[in-house]
This record gives sequence, structure tokens and C-alpha cells, in this order.
Amino acid sequence: MIIRKAKSTDAIDLKELYFNYLTHFPPKEEQDMNLWENLLDKFEKDENMHLLVAEEDGKVVSTVQMAIVESLTHNVRPFAVIENVVTHTDYRNKGYASALLERASEIAKEHRCYKVFLETGSNKESTLNFYKNNGFAIDEKHSCLKRL
Repeated sequence: MIIRKAKSTDAIDLKELYFNYLTHFPPKEEQDMNLWENLLDKFEKDENMHLLVAEEDGKVVSTVQMAIVESLTHNVRPFAVIENVVTHTDYRNKGYASALLERASEIAKEHRCYKVFLETGSNKESTLNFYKNNGFAIDEKHSCLKRL
């Protein structure tokens, strides 16, 4: 398993993961893959945006997105937000997402983050237990969502 930041060449693999295995996806409209590739190029260079992938046999099989947000609180320390945790069904329960979450946590520590939020759209007990087993407390702080 290789863990790394996503590159523009991962756009098709990421689209497959998101469209087939991510809650509340796919969108109804066709996707402009040039936009995906350009955004992935931007993410790859951005110190505060981490779209991490787990690669196996040359294919992206799992991904986690984390943004580091600068903050004036907690002695001017940033915090991190993780979303879009998804793994291809053929590769689940093999440690890919756990390894990505561990790497994301390491990156957050390297950036001096005082906390990491993990957002999920899932209420499945198995999913929530997975996050608990990876060190995330459920319902310690609440998110409020406003769709735009």
C-alpha cells in the first residue's frame, strides 16, 4: 500500500470511488474532469489541503480529504477537518482507511493542530464504530449543516 497526496492523474479513480461508494453522491450533472484535474493539481501544492489516497497495484482504492484551517484561538493554532472518507468495497476491512486517517492525524500534528474534526454523513453503527476505533469521539461536538 502506498499513501500519498492525490495527483491530477487520480481524477478517474477518485470519480469512481466518489460516484460508487460515497454517501449522497453522485451529482445529477455530468462532471468536467478537466476541473477535477485542475483542482487536484491545486490541492497537491496546497500546504493546508490534503486529499490523501491509498494506492494498491497502481489503483486508488481509498481516500480521505483533510483541510487545515488557520485559527486565532488556542494560542493561534490551526484545526483540521476530515471529510469524504471512502474505500472501494473490494478493499474494505483491510486497513486502507485506517492508514489514511492515521496519516491525516500525523499531518495535523505536524501543522500543530489542536484538534481534528471528522465529518460523516453516515449514521451506520459500523461506520461510527470504525471512527471510534480510529480514535474519534462520537457526539463530543455537534455539527450544524446548512446546504447552499
